[in-house]
Amino acid sequence: MRFFDRKRETEALMQIQEQSLTHAQFTVLTGRRRIGKTSLVFHAYKSVPFLYFFVSKKTERELCEGYRQEIADKLSVPILGSASRFADIFEFIMQYAKQHPVTLFIDEFQEFLRINPSVYSDMQKIWDINKEDARINLIVGGSVQTLIHKIFEDRKEPLYNRQTSMIRLKRFAPSVLKEILAAHNPAFTPDDLLALYSFTGGVAKYVELLMDKGAVTRQQMIAAIVQQDSVFLSEGKNLLIEEFGRDYGVYFSILSAIATGHTQRSQIEDIIGKEIGGYLTMLEDTYGLIRKHKPLFATTNSNVRYQLNDNFLIFWFRFVFKYNHMLEIEAFDSLREIVERDYDAFSGRMLERYFKDKLSEERQFTRIDAWWSRNGADEIDIIALNELTKQAVFYEVKRQAKEMDMPLLEHRADIFMVATRQLKKYGIECRGLSMQDM
Repeated sequence: MRFFDRKRETEALMQIQEQSLTHAQFTVLTGRRRIGKTSLVFHAYKSVPFLYFFVSKKTERELCEGYRQEIADKLSVPILGSASRFADIFEFIMQYAKQHPVTLFIDEFQEFLRINPSVYSDMQKIWDINKEDARINLIVGGSVQTLIHKIFEDRKEPLYNRQTSMIRLKRFAPSVLKEILAAHNPAFTPDDLLALYSFTGGVAKYVELLMDKGAVTRQQMIAAIVQQDSVFLSEGKNLLIEEFGRDYGVYFSILSAIATGHTQRSQIEDIIGKEIGGYLTMLEDTYGLIRKHKPLFATTNSNVRYQLNDNFLIFWFRFVFKYNHMLEIEAFDSLREIVERDYDAFSGRMLERYFKDKLSEERQFTRIDAWWSRNGADEIDIIALNELTKQAVFYEVKRQAKEMDMPLLEHRADIFMVATRQLKKYGIECRGLSMQDM
């Protein structure tokens, strides 16, 4: 799949490259695994020679052997003797940068924590001593969010606040997904687009895997995801076990409960069988995987629902983790049938998320949220506000336009106005959104 989007991030990296010719630059490039960090750097710097150091699970000596060879190949300078410490290699590059501009990209930077944590304190000392005279563009990338946070945002860590720039790479927006799908399937249907959004959440690698397999329709995507040796089937576990460590079982059970519709804390605790307040806090504040969702204008936490932030993980916990017993006996056909059977209900919720993302991307509103009554009997899928023009739009979201009940939406809007006593000075409008509006 060819490179799509990332214009803003590419321009930022090129600007940083230009700035590094006069002042040392230290950029942290972060984002969830598979989001496209490495591809972005290679795309942005396709005409700029740069050193690429990948921090794999090897010994420090083995890594340094590869880095020395990379230096010899890219900089045309003799290999650094028998340097076996990363500190020696980094110091050489910083000294070299005093005479020649150099760009260095260190990928999976957080892995040094496991290989030799002293690398960070060594780098801090070398950077602080040499940065004023070095013309270096240093970029470090990392996908384990907790570790990147620890390295650069924990005051106790040596590299705290040493970065000059922070780029957080996000998932593809709905318009980009449409562009990608149109390039591979000009005759795509709204349901195909919804499937791509629902299964991948706009994560670049997942989109690429499907497009490269020719899985451009809903049915083809399901077939590509649920099959022998599919990357998607093991991805959730691979993505999260490293983040969670030994407590991954409890975290997985909580995420599975939320993904299958048990979104209140009491409901989750009934399933888990234990108090989970600390786990929920970690999932929200440290891992960034869930968020508390309160009704618009709610002032207390008495009516909170929890949401997963990542579409792919919703799918993975809803179908793959829940039915893992089928995968153990290779019952792929049966799992595909279950996905197809439950797809309409699953994608209906995803359609609400799609339109929230779409409305956010269009930037016509200053606040986009939802509302539901205390007993859950009345609910409004989307409420979009423009606080500058004092306009409010209440949306009902359905897969098919014929399923819309506009009188019911208007009734619920009236209930909302009474319950919240907000938006009295706003112009109010009620609209429906279906797949035909994607």
